[in-house]
Amino acid sequence: MATNAGAGLGATIRAWRERLSPSAVGLPSGRTRRAAGLRREELAERAGVSVDYVVRLEQGRATAPSAQVVASLARALRLTVPERDHLYRMAGLVPPPDDLIPDGIPPGVQRVLNRLGEVAVAVFAADWQLIWWNRGWAALLGDPSTAPPELRNFARERFPVGSDAVRIARWPVAVMNSADSDLAIVSDLRRATGRFPDDSRLSGLVRELTAGNPTFARLWASGAVGAHREDHKTIEHPEVGSVEVDCDVLTDGESDLKIVILSAAPGSAHDARLRRALAADTGSAPTRLS
Repeated sequence: MATNAGAGLGATIRAWRERLSPSAVGLPSGRTRRAAGLRREELAERAGVSVDYVVRLEQGRATAPSAQVVASLARALRLTVPERDHLYRMAGLVPPPDDLIPDGIPPGVQRVLNRLGEVAVAVFAADWQLIWWNRGWAALLGDPSTAPPELRNFARERFPVGSDAVRIARWPVAVMNSADSDLAIVSDLRRATGRFPDDSRLSGLVRELTAGNPTFARLWASGAVGAHREDHKTIEHPEVGSVEVDCDVLTDGESDLKIVILSAAPGSAHDARLRRALAADTGSAPTRLS
């Protein structure tokens, strides 16, 4: 009976919460913490539920969370796909299909991101939806939180529809070869449709851009399939001036996450400006989630 109790919904959520270190999700791990894992308050905030509800879940007084709550808990707890599916089943729900775009960042990838230091980094989902960025990114390009979460999409920024002026970057950004860059983004989205054929967010994005942006429609009709890997950009920063950076895109194979890293040549004037931009920024949080 003890084994069954320890394998229940509440006990499992508590075990997953206690194994997740604060540093893995960008929280400070101060000396005053009595436990190595997340506090209930921290899990509740990340999952968008009340602390009381987390307590009732862990104590077994709430046993039927909704699919929306389960999805939020799975993201907040950084569960693997098998763990996520197990959580759904314990809640009496059918797990979501595997061919939907994941927005979670694996713990190992998050640890790497947290150790990159003074580099501008952001993480995008397979459909170029922005899901994470660090302080360096906000300092160099402006804080993306000024845009509504559902509109923080790089493809929407590059291929605006009508009067829609979605801006992930708050400052002007010029691309060395915009035609090649546009084609790379479109072909990357086509590749994503093969990887995640039933994802409604991706299919809706493609329909909207095809109907509303002639450039996207023309490139989409070309049928190109590829991936966005590298670029060279110039950012017109309002305080430090023009900053030229190399843009490299790394992809996490399992979930097709895109890790975008902006860096300047070491010792160059642009590297110095990038560092000044970071030093001048005092209001951006170290990390943000969409």
